[in-house]
Amino acid sequence: MLWILVLHIAALLFWGACLLYLPALIAGISRDQAAIEDNPDPFDSITRFIFTRIATPAALLAIAAGTLLFVIDHTVTLWLVAKLTLVVGLVFVHTGLGLLVLRLEARNAKPVRTWCWLLGLTAAVLMALILWIVLAKPPLELF
Repeated sequence: MLWILVLHIAALLFWGACLLYLPALIAGISRDQAAIEDNPDPFDSITRFIFTRIATPAALLAIAAGTLLFVIDHTVTLWLVAKLTLVVGLVFVHTGLGLLVLRLEARNAKPVRTWCWLLGLTAAVLMALILWIVLAKPPLELF
């Protein structure tokens, strides 16, 4: 079971790093995109590579390993439900970043820097809250 926990934490580190790096990368590319006129293939970009080849597999692996952990341990507590709710928020951030990658590839003239700031800040806050809930395991009560 320890190896599943190590796998879960390693996948979370990769996923979290991608969720923090992608907004900065997208904002930087969208700012400089006006200067770059000739891009041979817009679907062969570093943003797409990081999103599809690193972030998404890491997210799926982290969620699968985390699910396996609490299924094996039979752990169902209120702090775990709160953590899973925050993880759903990270999934929404992940989806939003995917939409920004698509917008960037479509060369849409709409500004994406505000969305990058919002998604990056949301990811950082959610990850900090998840870390606090997991380490503190607060005695949450429903009623």
